[in-house]
Amino acid sequence: MKRAQSEALYKKALNYFPGGVNSPVRAFRSVGGSPLFIEKGDGCHVQDADGNEFVDFCCSWGPLILGHNHPGVREEIFTAVALGTSFGAPTRKENELAELILQHNHFIEKIRFVSSGTEAVMSALRLARGFTGKPVIIKFEGCYHGHVDSLLVKAGSGLSTFGISSSAGVTEAVAKDTLVLPLNDKRALDIAISDFAHDIAAIIIEPIPANNGLMLQDKSFLEYLRKVTAENNILLIFDEVISGFRVGFEGASGYYNIQPDIITYGKIIGGGMPVGAYGARKELMSHIAPEGNVYQAGTLSGNPVAMSAGIAQLRECLKPGFYESLAQKTSVFTSQLNTYSKSKGYLFKVFSIGSIFWFAFTEKEKISSSEEISTESMKYFRILHAELLERGIYLGPSGYEVGFVSAAHSAEILKEAASKICEALDAVFVALPEGISKV
Repeated sequence: MKRAQSEALYKKALNYFPGGVNSPVRAFRSVGGSPLFIEKGDGCHVQDADGNEFVDFCCSWGPLILGHNHPGVREEIFTAVALGTSFGAPTRKENELAELILQHNHFIEKIRFVSSGTEAVMSALRLARGFTGKPVIIKFEGCYHGHVDSLLVKAGSGLSTFGISSSAGVTEAVAKDTLVLPLNDKRALDIAISDFAHDIAAIIIEPIPANNGLMLQDKSFLEYLRKVTAENNILLIFDEVISGFRVGFEGASGYYNIQPDIITYGKIIGGGMPVGAYGARKELMSHIAPEGNVYQAGTLSGNPVAMSAGIAQLRECLKPGFYESLAQKTSVFTSQLNTYSKSKGYLFKVFSIGSIFWFAFTEKEKISSSEEISTESMKYFRILHAELLERGIYLGPSGYEVGFVSAAHSAEILKEAASKICEALDAVFVALPEGISKV
């Protein structure tokens, strides 16, 4: 595998950007070496600056549910750009995308477009606090909600203690308004609500936690969240930046048939362009400026190019059988890997839901919390990642990140990719100390 061009570009990038990247997850620090600089993508393939081609399971971290450079999305972008890139004024395309979403998603009644998932979450939290008049937010260990100050916190030393900063620059004053609880733990939730119910504005959760592994929750836990929030005048926020429009058009809310109070979206609704959104029932959304007193604004919110790309992509997602086909392909793909791993006795499993999957070096049949993920297992992923690159398979450069199957991944390509991944697993376990490979 050639890397000279990527390495040269990275060396130059180090002079311009902190760590040579514009988002830390792009760095290869957890897998070693310098990041690959991607030149182009088409369908389910990407090509780097050295001409190496890969089957891509990163899909720009999830937005490209149709694959790279989809002709329908591309043409809508070209048409929009020809008319202008930004106006700072309402456009027809905002109406069209909102109508497309609201007509096919009965979990929200009104929506506000923003420019990123982080911005969507930040705005949802402000709405929750403004609506309830209460300051405290509960989040869960292992769920990531973007780089919002009040959510860049980790758990304190008890079951019901306020969080402490997990990033320099996040003040103690900000962190003290966030409670951090373990996932899938009803007892911890009960204690927190008992201690602080009168101060809690909202509980936020990734209903399908997919930023720290794929930590699938029991539906009963999500239902319990809905029950206790309703009983205690607390809003329930589903962060569906990843799961929204990915496991179904109505996301995890539709998948589990649970009605949250506020939902945040991003990624897929922009067709590969920068976008975010949050939505709720009309009563809640009426509190947002200029209709209400919760201020939120954005020069590029509802950008016509992003709206056009989103419209083109979501129309494809609404075609009959779209999500069923994605889920079926993903199931066959992951089953092939799990069957092979089991036959070899490897300490390796693939967890999946819909078209999201995650490689885990574990013997557990289910992982529902971050405590169940072995940090030691990440050294195995480091080897796997390198072996996969050599075989033309691209995953995000971290063992905590999930992968995605797109509509552009054909059954034949997935079968071939699975075969190469099995080869890579053989190489991983040969490289490990004697006995470590067996369950």
